[in-house]
Amino acid sequence: MQELYICDHCGEEFPLEETLLVEGDRLCRHCAAGLTALCDECGARIYLEHDEGDSNRFLCASCRERYYTRCDRCNTLIYNENVYEYDGENLCEDCYDEVCTEGPIHEYDYVPDLVFHGKGLRKFGVELEIDEGGKSRSNANRLLEIANRDAVNLYIKSDGSLDDGLELVTHPMSLDYHLHEMPWEDILDEAKRLDYRSHSTNTCGLHIHISRMAFGCTYETQEECIARLVFFVEKFWPELLRFSRRTQGQINHWAARYGMKLNPKDQIYHAKNSCAGRYTAVNLTNADTVEIRMFRGTLKLNTLIATLQLVDHLCEVAVSMSDQELQDMSWFDFLDQITEPELVQYLKERRLYVNEPVNTYDATEVF
Repeated sequence: MQELYICDHCGEEFPLEETLLVEGDRLCRHCAAGLTALCDECGARIYLEHDEGDSNRFLCASCRERYYTRCDRCNTLIYNENVYEYDGENLCEDCYDEVCTEGPIHEYDYVPDLVFHGKGLRKFGVELEIDEGGKSRSNANRLLEIANRDAVNLYIKSDGSLDDGLELVTHPMSLDYHLHEMPWEDILDEAKRLDYRSHSTNTCGLHIHISRMAFGCTYETQEECIARLVFFVEKFWPELLRFSRRTQGQINHWAARYGMKLNPKDQIYHAKNSCAGRYTAVNLTNADTVEIRMFRGTLKLNTLIATLQLVDHLCEVAVSMSDQELQDMSWFDFLDQITEPELVQYLKERRLYVNEPVNTYDATEVF
């Protein structure tokens, strides 16, 4: 004869397989369905009246004590690892944002006291936009911890052009510092781990600021070199557009061209009198830098390095060549100056290198 068990709630008898143990009580399945739930952490069955979770999860007392804390401001339940400590209080992220005025994410117009890294006057400041991963302080703090572990290299700003992302901004750095001291690989890997995207969005750019001092120590010399830089961009616009990975629509919106003129002097005069503002391929509106805005964002290390190397070559052309030499230069003449493996590989990927097969092992731009 089958042994029967009495439900401790309704008093009816049931076979063992039709009952469940709940905190030392034996309940029939019907009563258990209405009176109990499973702890979302450990899976133990608990009475609903003993649930210490919230609207998002059921928790037994043990798991609540072990893994969670309540915000001292709003009483929200938060994982211990996500607690923000501020002035003796345990806070959730939202409450921390409200009480902490100085945080890791600065307003768009924020400019810190600049820290210059590396030798020489040719310094590059990178603005890399990343999107779709959120605007949370915890993400920003994680990226800053990596970027600034050995030196003050990076700060982070909000940007209204992004849907749900951040703008990573470096302090001015020499090319050598960017390549060998700045932990770009770790930063980009962490951004991907945090589910950010850059190239694969329609919102992100990679902007590179060049210090005006890179073009000479007098205003007149700087203007002559910057004129050649703008002329180069206009002269080789189709090639640089392909290099940039931007669509024509994105270029028109964020980094429009000035229009080709016959020589560098006419080019800079036209650019400065165009009233085009800062949304141009070469932004001339900043007092201390020239900004190259035409590149699409990326989380691919080789692409970032190659872009910096290209901009360095643009500076070298602007500084070392005469107006006439630049007017006579062909794209292939320019390519003859390039030996850096990262830049050569990227040029091949973009079908911009001279009659060379492309190594396609890592040519796809995903992030």
